[in-house]
Amino acid sequence: MAVPSVIEDRLVFTLDDLDRRWTRVALDCDDAVVGRRRFRRTAQGWGLALPRPELNRVEYRLVVTERGGSTEVVCDPGNTERVDTAFGQRSVALMPGYERPGWLRRDVSAGSAFELADETGPLGRLPVSVWSPDGLDAERPAPLLVAHDGREYVERASLTHYAAAMCADEVLPPFRIALLTPVDRDEWYSASREYVAAELTAIGRVAESVPVRGRLVTMGASLGGLTALLVAQAGEGRFGGVVAQSGSFFTPELDEQESTYPHFARVTEAVAAIGEQAATEQPLMVGMTCGALEENCANNNAMAAVLRGQGHEVTLRPVADLHNYSAWRDSLHPTLTEVLRSVWEPRG
Repeated sequence: MAVPSVIEDRLVFTLDDLDRRWTRVALDCDDAVVGRRRFRRTAQGWGLALPRPELNRVEYRLVVTERGGSTEVVCDPGNTERVDTAFGQRSVALMPGYERPGWLRRDVSAGSAFELADETGPLGRLPVSVWSPDGLDAERPAPLLVAHDGREYVERASLTHYAAAMCADEVLPPFRIALLTPVDRDEWYSASREYVAAELTAIGRVAESVPVRGRLVTMGASLGGLTALLVAQAGEGRFGGVVAQSGSFFTPELDEQESTYPHFARVTEAVAAIGEQAATEQPLMVGMTCGALEENCANNNAMAAVLRGQGHEVTLRPVADLHNYSAWRDSLHPTLTEVLRSVWEPRG
């Protein structure tokens, strides 16, 4: 058994198969990882060497065919490094020099959360929970971060652990997080005006349940990043910052590969409408991260340029990873940290 390794400029995968259980083995991973996918048989089993990708991590699975003809997609039995994703478990090849964020290694209290009472509106239930760090009195006003896909961000990107560490180390003031969980994500997060209005109402309910200090910051990834920007712009000055990670800012010119997505037209129309806005009188602090090799990179660069041209303060950082929660976790700091500090602790 062997984990993937980097030898000179090659990423090498091996799979033991001394009893010749399999007749074919192939790699299942993102297209950003270039090279062949089919393994070659070796004396010990199977092997595959690819050009080393410009990535910190590679999430992958193996497609194996048994002698009887059945094929299945499995994690690499020789690699214990794995990650739970929204699409199931994946094996992970870690590149030399990769390190998880320092804040992730901090031993901090988990904080606490409560669910807001459900109120059924035009879209039905909009689940919201509110997280607070330990030591923050329930009656004390505090800044509020609004997180789209909140449950996923907590489970897969350790968002509340990040927040607890930043508060404990006094990098950020004690703050709360409104964790939004979409019931119909594709419909709600695809530039739905009805959803944006419903979310603003839900955020108002949060502000009635806990005392909020200062302007809000909102965040999200992929379609959640687009939604975060749309909500902030519709918030009539209530928001001071946006963090979009691998935001899905689709345009017909840059994202033809997404044209079969059912809500593609609605998303591209919303993105175009953002581009048609006049110079802003209420600039947002906008932090963006995106994998340098992922498909959304081009549309993120385009959106960053649009927002800068309108007077918003924009930082876009490329990430040596792809479209996944581990990438978004690893790039929370410094991008999210900087936006939160700028909005909640302005200088001067």
